[in-house]
Amino acid sequence: MSLRRDVRRGLRIGRAEFVRSIRGYTSETRRVVGLLLLLLFFGGSLLFSLPAVYVAGRSAQSVTEIPLFGLVATAVPVVLTLLATFRTLERIGRVEHESLVLTTVHPRAVVIGLITAEIARIALWFGLPIAVVAATFTAGLGAPSLLLTTTVVVVPLACCTTVWGYAAGVAVLRGFKRLPGVRRVLKVVGFVAMAAFVLVSQAFGRLLGDGSLPVDTLAATLTFGPLTDYLALAFVGTPLARPFSAAAVATFAAIAALTPLGLVVATRQASALWFTDRAPGGDRGSAASAKADESAGGFSTPKPLAGTNGGNVAWGLLVRGVRHPQQFTHLVMLVFFLGPLGTTIVQSSADGLGPILAASGAGLGTYLAGATFGLNPVGDDRPQFPMLLLTATAPRTLVRGRVLAGVLLGAPVAAALPLVTVALGTSPLSAVGFALVGVCMCLAAATFSVGIGAAYPIYEEREFWGATTVVPSTLVLMAFMFVVGPGTVIGLVATWFGVTGHLAPTPLLAAGVGLYLLVTVGVSYGSYRYAIRRYRTYTFD
Repeated sequence: MSLRRDVRRGLRIGRAEFVRSIRGYTSETRRVVGLLLLLLFFGGSLLFSLPAVYVAGRSAQSVTEIPLFGLVATAVPVVLTLLATFRTLERIGRVEHESLVLTTVHPRAVVIGLITAEIARIALWFGLPIAVVAATFTAGLGAPSLLLTTTVVVVPLACCTTVWGYAAGVAVLRGFKRLPGVRRVLKVVGFVAMAAFVLVSQAFGRLLGDGSLPVDTLAATLTFGPLTDYLALAFVGTPLARPFSAAAVATFAAIAALTPLGLVVATRQASALWFTDRAPGGDRGSAASAKADESAGGFSTPKPLAGTNGGNVAWGLLVRGVRHPQQFTHLVMLVFFLGPLGTTIVQSSADGLGPILAASGAGLGTYLAGATFGLNPVGDDRPQFPMLLLTATAPRTLVRGRVLAGVLLGAPVAAALPLVTVALGTSPLSAVGFALVGVCMCLAAATFSVGIGAAYPIYEEREFWGATTVVPSTLVLMAFMFVVGPGTVIGLVATWFGVTGHLAPTPLLAAGVGLYLLVTVGVSYGSYRYAIRRYRTYTFD
């Protein structure tokens, strides 16, 4: 097939994929509400930064006066490439209904379509905010042509980085396919790397704020001159324009040459991934059945849990979590809250290190107890509902099993970590107090999570790092963290003041503690009862 025909068909596929994404964003009310909340949060931050951008445009006399321009120009292609790679691993490594699509058009057309749709999504999510910032800077600079020249300069770079990011992502998926055991190791490494990145970025921000970090030296070290010269071409025709450099022209030529080369590499990688699937049955089926036979004994419920049906349900959820850890991918959200806590722990004194770690352990156990099995109970159990709802097991037992599974996972963390901090100087009374309060909070968080998760179930599976799984709604996860987080902090702070003797027994204190316990127990129990009702009243479409 000719390249022109593949490009034409690829653009049609890309348009269809992008339109389907837009429809997916607006198909349900909860997704629209989530997008509005996201727009409100980040849009407000963007609006507050626009006056500073306008002043920077008014005062800038040359490109070098724009703060960190060289560092940002170097980071842009790196970030775009990593973003495209991650998106390929997560979602666009394969095309839906590939048996139909791949027998209708050439794989090159499919690759062009997927990459085109991804570029359009990146332009929607990141291009619009960047366009607002660029328009504000242009207004301050007084050069309307900047928007046009910026588009001409950035679009080729975005295409090149997206193509090569897609090729890299498909290559990683091929590696996962050849070495299945590497996938789990890389997920652990990826989580640790993300946590380290968040911690380092938080520390970096604090160092920038107090002025102890040599920003100019760091920027000069990390800046890549040719990329800076190339992106400086966006200022052609403005007061900030500078003469053409050989490095800028060479960079543009390299981008123009690498884009089609990347398309060729991506097409070959994708073809190798799509057309080398093993047929079901045969050795693969026998190996899978043998593996299932070997692992069947691991489902035997231990005696402490085998006495009740809820215990059996809880053990089954724990075993399924070990066998399918992809269902816990939403727990990565915790990483973004570890940054401020990590820097606080590092900067704390020796006397305060133990209590801070003890309270952090109790809070971590509380988060795990609620977020692991309770944020999407109806969505997780829906494939088994035809069997579950026709058995003698009551809905109360199914919900209780989820609560118990979360407590069994979070309570040991909430109890063990505070007790371990005794070696770091925490008093035994404080460690025991944090441990007991942490275990009680695990029960409250687990019962609360099943209710809020049952209110907004997610049924659709999506691909994450080459594995298909159902994850809870981001809106539900954020609501859980915004409710459980402050409640946990209040309880831990009150515990600290209580065990250190800073709280005197007064009627006002008793009323406050009573109100806190009443709200915590009432909301948690109400959520638990609501989850049971959702199971009882569930109907099939």
